[in-house]
Amino acid sequence: MYVISESCIACGACVGGCPVEAIVMDEALGRYVIDPDKCISCGACAGGCPVEAIAME
Repeated sequence: MYVISESCIACGACVGGCPVEAIVMDEALGRYVIDPDKCISCGACAGGCPVEAIAME
């Protein structure tokens, strides 16, 4: 599964790349997070992140 680290700048570039809509904004954290129940580990989100904040856990 992929996770988004604290270095996320909340730009939203990853959201459009996710084919299963597993990425949502966590207002409390002020950044995007990946729902582990929806993530299919395809890696599409990681390629869209300009700050490389998404990695395989």
